Amino acid sequence: MRTVTVVGASLSGLYAVRELRAQGFDGRLVVVGDEPHRPYDRPPLSKDFLTGRADEDRLALTDAEETAELDAEWLLGVRALGLDARGRTVVLGDGRRVPTDGVVVATGASARRLTGGGLDGVHTLRTLDDARALRAELTRGPRRVVVIGGGFIGAETASSCAALGHTVTVVEAAPLPLVPQLGAETAAVCAALHRRSGVELLTGASVAALHGTAAVTSVALADGRTLPADVVVVGIGATPNTAWLAGSALDLNDGVLCDEGCVTSLPQVVAVGDVARVGGTRAEHWTSATRQPRAAVANLLAGRTVESARTLPYFWSDQYGARLQFAGRRLEGDTARVAEGEVADGAPAEGGLLVRYERDGRTTAVLAVDRPRPFMRARRDIAREAGEHRPAAGRVRPTADRVRPAAP
Repeated sequence: MRTVTVVGASLSGLYAVRELRAQGFDGRLVVVGDEPHRPYDRPPLSKDFLTGRADEDRLALTDAEETAELDAEWLLGVRALGLDARGRTVVLGDGRRVPTDGVVVATGASARRLTGGGLDGVHTLRTLDDARALRAELTRGPRRVVVIGGGFIGAETASSCAALGHTVTVVEAAPLPLVPQLGAETAAVCAALHRRSGVELLTGASVAALHGTAAVTSVALADGRTLPADVVVVGIGATPNTAWLAGSALDLNDGVLCDEGCVTSLPQVVAVGDVARVGGTRAEHWTSATRQPRAAVANLLAGRTVESARTLPYFWSDQYGARLQFAGRRLEGDTARVAEGEVADGAPAEGGLLVRYERDGRTTAVLAVDRPRPFMRARRDIAREAGEHRPAAGRVRPTADRVRPAAP
């Protein structure tokens, strides 16, 4: 291969660029990004950045020294409009065409929006520009904030808004937030973190409409209730950015379909991160975005699948001063057992909690609330039993460790 194009200047895109150079690719390397910004870290957007504890310079995932070492052409602020796989060309929104021998699809996902969300004061939180706009609004004095969606983005945003002194209500359509990930019993314990911190949590509630003229003034629920609102944050999930690949011959179904090595139906095209459905699963987690590129790049350079990207699922979330960590593969019917700590008034007691999910006498997954060391031990045990392992430290370029520490 003489030219490889990474479409998406995202976390996974940056890691793919690092891996290409680390694995010996010394040809032309082009990075296309629809945002004008170089790669930045998204998890702090709903936490430290939103509350003002971190500025934009803390979000950068690379520095000038590493950028020079990577020796890539950065085409930023321009959207990819199409992939001509037969002609091996990436078509850009400004009319340019980038001839390429290999493609890494790392275009991520976009926040889902509500109908009628064009009012001032209605926000999503997915990009740096989203976070800038929401942070500016939250500094204008006390606000009545309604967060629609109790998933990780919604919970973290609600936590940050509450920490800033705003009045916060979370509206969740399901009986409990995070049930698919944690199961009903454990989700109830984590849901109690909202109420313990003075945030109103309305479950089993769906939004009928947003009211206002120029700016939002209230949220109407399907059951007839109306919630006064100065700020609305919509956190109802994300849609993978695959529209630009229509007609490309790639298989698309809620993401780019890949085998377990991130290889698509075209061997010269791999996909990583939020846009990739790897081995039947699309995981919107920081760890997936940073670990998949190693195998994806190895397979791209080999022209076939020689390495698997399969690792033990892992994610974490910071909410209301507590850190939640989860690892493993929980299935319906698994038994959740509190192995360490206690539940007090429905929420994790002081000192945290460790929950093991068990099936047929073995641990399949583990959840920790403020119990990092026991969690890490349990995570290693589950990975060992499953025959999986974490990538060796320092596998990507050494500068990566200096710029961004490993995930906790």
